[in-house]
Amino acid sequence: MTCLSTIIVTAFYFALKKENVLPIYQPANVNVELVDNSIQHVTKYHKINDFSLVNQNGKTVTQQDYAGKIYVADFFFTTCQTICPIMTKNMAAIQKEILDNDDIMLLSHSVTPEIDTVAQLKRYAIEKGVIDSKWNLVTGDKKQIYDLARKSYLAVKSQGNHDYGMVHTENFMLIDKERRIRGFYDGTNEEDIKKLLEDIETLKASYE
Repeated sequence: MTCLSTIIVTAFYFALKKENVLPIYQPANVNVELVDNSIQHVTKYHKINDFSLVNQNGKTVTQQDYAGKIYVADFFFTTCQTICPIMTKNMAAIQKEILDNDDIMLLSHSVTPEIDTVAQLKRYAIEKGVIDSKWNLVTGDKKQIYDLARKSYLAVKSQGNHDYGMVHTENFMLIDKERRIRGFYDGTNEEDIKKLLEDIETLKASYE
């Protein structure tokens, strides 16, 4: 009887533990409108590709700056008057919650790099309360940003033209230390932001 009880308790423990494991998203699991045709068939091993972009301080930011970090990524543009102000406000709220944790960062990519120069990003960063050590706003080569959005983060819709036009979405993506996508969230929705913060805690705990 004792042995049976132990088995039941152990099974229950692992069932509970399993519930707290975040999924790992693959291109084949995501809305096809957000995924480049070349990778829509991929069902495993998907990771965020290497990148080299420039932040609000003119500093080159690469995947090495996020090595060993959990981070939240999104796509925006500084002149957006619709969903971006809400997304940025909510990202700032996340920044406040993670301020004392060196293992967690934020990364926002401009989808209009031709407009969002370093100077423009700096003005925006100051206005929105961006803390440089926690949150990079990045600009750079438009094709690279397009490829990151469509082939790495699975986050934007293509405009279907030849200049790498992007229709950004409200998505926030949670990225783990292995550069895998662990969650998608509506960056304009307060309940989703709460869920994102909870999932950050779950992901943190998985590394302890």
